[in-house]
Amino acid sequence: MRLIFHGHDQRYAVEQSLLAFFPEERPVYENAGGEDSEAVVTLTAGAVYTTAVTRLTWGGRSSRGMSRVTIPAGTDEYEAERRRQKAVKLSFFKAARAVTGITPSWGALTGIRPGKLAERFLLEGHSPRQVDRILEKTYYVSPERRRLAIETAQAGLRAKADLRPEDISLYVGIPFCPTRCAYCSFVSQSVERSFGMIEPYLDVLCREITDAARMVAETGLRIKSFYMGGGTPTTLTAQQMDRLLTHLNRSFDLSGCVEYCIEAGRPDTITADKLQVLLDHGADRISVNPQSLEEKVLAAIGRRHSAGDVEAAMALAAGMGFPHVNMDLIAGLPEDTPEGFRRTLDRCLSFGADNITIHTLALKKGSRILLEGLAIPSARAVGEMLDYANPTLRRRGFTPYYLYRQKYMSGSFENVGWCIPGAEGLYNIYIMEELHSILSLGAGGSTKMVDPAGNRISRVFHAKYPNEYITRPEKLRENLESFRQFHKELLR
Repeated sequence: MRLIFHGHDQRYAVEQSLLAFFPEERPVYENAGGEDSEAVVTLTAGAVYTTAVTRLTWGGRSSRGMSRVTIPAGTDEYEAERRRQKAVKLSFFKAARAVTGITPSWGALTGIRPGKLAERFLLEGHSPRQVDRILEKTYYVSPERRRLAIETAQAGLRAKADLRPEDISLYVGIPFCPTRCAYCSFVSQSVERSFGMIEPYLDVLCREITDAARMVAETGLRIKSFYMGGGTPTTLTAQQMDRLLTHLNRSFDLSGCVEYCIEAGRPDTITADKLQVLLDHGADRISVNPQSLEEKVLAAIGRRHSAGDVEAAMALAAGMGFPHVNMDLIAGLPEDTPEGFRRTLDRCLSFGADNITIHTLALKKGSRILLEGLAIPSARAVGEMLDYANPTLRRRGFTPYYLYRQKYMSGSFENVGWCIPGAEGLYNIYIMEELHSILSLGAGGSTKMVDPAGNRISRVFHAKYPNEYITRPEKLRENLESFRQFHKELLR
């Protein structure tokens, strides 16, 4: 669809709305030809109102959508831009809904954190019922998604109330996996191809941990939660994991850390000796991520394990006494069906996990699904999967505690973390709700520096690939110094 803008350049907001209504369309801009669908989005500032109008042509039909907002004198630029974006999104939404007859589940809400809006209204003093009405009447959000937004916003506010100004979270990345999954676009190396890189990678990572721990102590910061992800951290041997975690625990003061989570991920990397190492070093939470328990789906996504291997890994973790175990599932994988997804979820619920994350497949540019054109379920089928998951989890005592969306998700749906009350994964809340800074170590890491009071976020990025990470120590030092300076100013 050709997109033509007058008076603004709200590309992200319009493109996300475009994907929600027209998943087969891709945005092109003014000079492109050969398009039979078009949206002209105009934003005009008047004496009282700023007005957005969208004129849309699609499938031989045309429509018009209009929305307006006020931007009082003295409004800061951040708030003014938020209001202009709201007008543009709602105008496009109204035009697209008129021409298609469709109302997406998330209504006019775009972006990766729909719960942020509910949180803002709650902080302004609105009751949950009032917030529900705003989401319905102004943004056209469906009943189930309104409930998800409000409940996850409330969980975020509870987590926020327990934080101190000096609190941060620590992330360590292990960018290695047994094999590369078809849906994956993360920076991860198959161990089959990069086994020789693991030891030199750990050497550099341990040096970075030493430097980071010194910086954290000197800056007066406190580690509130620790998360090791990847890749698949349990791709490391038990000896390698022991070496890494011993060094980490000796380097950082973790006396204030309330959560120590290791992503075990793939069941074909989980053994009793590795799990014992995790327990010995204080891990109180692991994540076992089958994504599906349908054998044909596992084969299609490139997993080299069976559903039975997942069951054995879960039995091992339960028998060894891990306090919290998470399982990740993905709705919309190649070869899956609503019936297959239901079987997977029902079976996972029998394993005793107290934390289950339901992801929606996001089509990433570097994934094998796109590169090889693998067939995936329709948005309607994905909707059926999620419509089964939500009430099923609620009946089993699970509640939603964090929520986010990604670009190019099937049906423009969402990822939701569900847990038994008291089993919330706090790191997930901290990073998704941007409640405090996340210090990332390791290849592909993205350090997020958060000033909650000033509504300011800065990021620095590590070298993307393990070999580049190993050979560029100056980049690691630069990132740590940026983190130090940011927090020195914040804690004055």
